[in-house]
Amino acid sequence: MSAVRGDGRVSAMECGDKSSMWSTSGSGEGSLDRLLPSVNTTLSSRKRTTSQCKSEPPLLRTSKRTIYTAGRPPWYNEHGTQSKEAFVIGLCGGSASGKTTVARKIIEALDVPWVVLLSMDSFYKVLTAEQQLLAANNDYNFDHPDAFDFSLLVHTLRKLKQGKSVKIPVYDFTTHGRQKEWKTVYGASVIIFEGIMSFADNELLKLLDMKIFVDTDSDIRLVRRLRRDITERGRDIEGVIKQYNKFVKPAFEQYIEPTMRLADIVVPRGGGNMVAIDLIVQHVHSQLEERELSVRAALASAHQAQPLPQTLSVLESTPQVRGMHTIIRDKETSRDEFIFYSKRLMRLLIERALSFLPSQVHFVQTPQGEDYEGRTFHGKRITGVSILRAGETMEPALRAVCKDVRIGKILIQTNQDTGEPELHYLRLPKDISEDHVILMDCTVSTGAAAMMAIRVLLDHDVQEGKILLVSLLMAEMGVHSVAYAFPQVKIITTAVDKKVNDLFHIIPGIGNFGDRYFGTDAPPDWSDDDMDEPSY
Repeated sequence: MSAVRGDGRVSAMECGDKSSMWSTSGSGEGSLDRLLPSVNTTLSSRKRTTSQCKSEPPLLRTSKRTIYTAGRPPWYNEHGTQSKEAFVIGLCGGSASGKTTVARKIIEALDVPWVVLLSMDSFYKVLTAEQQLLAANNDYNFDHPDAFDFSLLVHTLRKLKQGKSVKIPVYDFTTHGRQKEWKTVYGASVIIFEGIMSFADNELLKLLDMKIFVDTDSDIRLVRRLRRDITERGRDIEGVIKQYNKFVKPAFEQYIEPTMRLADIVVPRGGGNMVAIDLIVQHVHSQLEERELSVRAALASAHQAQPLPQTLSVLESTPQVRGMHTIIRDKETSRDEFIFYSKRLMRLLIERALSFLPSQVHFVQTPQGEDYEGRTFHGKRITGVSILRAGETMEPALRAVCKDVRIGKILIQTNQDTGEPELHYLRLPKDISEDHVILMDCTVSTGAAAMMAIRVLLDHDVQEGKILLVSLLMAEMGVHSVAYAFPQVKIITTAVDKKVNDLFHIIPGIGNFGDRYFGTDAPPDWSDDDMDEPSY
């Protein structure tokens, strides 16, 4: 049962045990699988982790990986600005109280994609040489507020709540230092933040939408800590008990237990208390429902009968360009010819896009010994990002004219129930924030998928003015949508068609580009903004 305490907080009281099997996902970073968590079928022992992303079936399983087909819905409005923040749950409690277990049970019961688990353990300060010696002798207090880098923690959680990409340190409990490689986490609808000092900082408290305290008997916490520190961290029993009596127990009584009064919900018995978890999940679901957005419908009704924007550049409609469009638009054109002439158009399109990159005067000496005043690219790097799967067909054209160009990929699909675009997967090069980015998609109708991809790039700190959207064919609606939301993005295409029908097909259009190019069959309800499943 549950009861409301006299101070207005909800306390989930002792109840009968309920058990469930669940899948826990891996961390949120990987060269290919930044947003594709791995799956275990059993609850593992307590591990210190930076983040976890949970997404329930349906799944697409292959021999090499599991792809989660539940995508992230829009977190921005038709203006391209973020209109909803992630819902942040703060979990506090003593050391080994079961905070991570409670967090994982909440993730399981929530049954929503794009949940990030953020551990306070990642934000321990780097120890000095003197502190390292103290830690080696179990004489350093890791359970004091001064042991944590609250400045970095607040900055990171605030950015993650705002939908930005963040880098999170990886703390090594053996060396008491941070590993060289930090983890990148991005794309949270719900953030579960757990740690012994989760409620110890006023700025941190302001970021928490829901505060939960896990209240577990001290003897149970001691047993768990002994097991964890001996088996996982290679410490001896005497050192663990010494540290517990000298630092852990006093810190709990002085800094942690008093913050219980700040909690919205107190959970006795930790992860075994399913009544408390059900209360939490019901509240989070209600909050998420209130934050749902409808972007595509807003795009379809906006920016009608307006002149095309200045940021649009359309390839000159020469007889050659017009002739190639005639061939690829013809429904009777064979697949081989469709691919051949599409590639020709792509090459022209990419060359046109490169002319909008910044350049500067550069002098060289010719073989005749004469100076020549030329131009050279004025920037750090050029990166191509394709919106899967059709946008991937433009990568060879970019590679053909940009030596050693880096390539990223974003998978966006339309939810057939809501009609909204959803982000399923991304793989972006490191330090993309410093690059000029050529964003590639073959067709743009309403602009919903292109807007989501641009928003992803902005969340990774790419400057709006350094993004070039290139597309073989666009509808006026899509051009207006992108230009209105992101006025600094340059838009380059080979043609603009005037209409989009009720199914979001460009009229007269080109058909489903991906299916015509790859030789697959289009579903009856396809849209020109649909990003189909890629071939792996």
